[in-house]
Amino acid sequence: MKKFVRKYNDIVTVSKLLLAWGEFLVGKKKRNDVIIFQSRLMDNILDLYHDLKSKSYKHGDYQAFNISDPKPRNIHKATVRDRLLHHLLYRETYKYFDNLFIYDSYSCRINKGTHKAVYRLEELSKKISKNGSKNAWVLKCDIKKFFASINHSILKNILSKYIADKDLLWLFGQVIDSFETTGRVGCGLPLGNLTSQLLVNIYMNEFDQFVKRELKVRNYLRYADDFVLLNRDKGCLIDWKIKIERFLKDKLKLSLHREKVFLKTVYSGVDFLGWIQFNDHRVLRTISKKRMFKKLEKNYSPEVVNSYLGLIKHGNAKKLEDRIINERF
Repeated sequence: MKKFVRKYNDIVTVSKLLLAWGEFLVGKKKRNDVIIFQSRLMDNILDLYHDLKSKSYKHGDYQAFNISDPKPRNIHKATVRDRLLHHLLYRETYKYFDNLFIYDSYSCRINKGTHKAVYRLEELSKKISKNGSKNAWVLKCDIKKFFASINHSILKNILSKYIADKDLLWLFGQVIDSFETTGRVGCGLPLGNLTSQLLVNIYMNEFDQFVKRELKVRNYLRYADDFVLLNRDKGCLIDWKIKIERFLKDKLKLSLHREKVFLKTVYSGVDFLGWIQFNDHRVLRTISKKRMFKKLEKNYSPEVVNSYLGLIKHGNAKKLEDRIINERF
């Protein structure tokens, strides 16, 4: 394994802050806080640069708000100045870390995502069951309070395995320690930080490598805190589950969500990322359909309709498509 050899001073430059600003600005030009920051852009860039160079930089506070996405989530929004730094760290380190991740990690990665994860599960299901001719089992798991449970000390120790430069580790530490889950000292990453997306993948890469290298699971995929393992031997999956729970607890201070762990046959259908995946087809989850129709009742605009038609094309949903087009809901 080659370490990330680039230095803090190679990354923290005015020109790279300006490049990061250009990427950050996409889709945000009309937001008030962005307009204010841009009104004195070079002054603000230089001020941040000098704080970083002198290592007097301190991450600011977060603004908290709730969204339904689709389930209720608590988002923490950093200042524009801090989000600019997040973009700088992300753009300068993403490629290195992405090359370390396993193929079947699908969350917050370029050319991955939910749809590819769903199609990959279909591919693995067909492979393990020999296109439905063999009985096969799937273990579906979910990590309890995922973002809220990320341990800062463990995450920083993981980063130190890959990053040689102490100053860069210090900067990552400033971002990591800028947030704590209420009631949990030294734990938690904020939903809303671009860096959080990268950091949780770095954290969970330890788990992915354990599953692939030590348990030697061939048929495995993960999207954020949801993951599945497939095998024709039910007993093997039960054994893996025990070892997975032990690893998560001992190495990453994480635990499985007991109510969201399922061991069932591929034939009976796997609830994954909003779809129920069967051996030869997939259908939209009932709660997802209800949520979709409720939103369409409130807003039957071309944009919303096309968005949902684009979603359901990834499954076997001809009847749903007809209902949406003909407004039968």
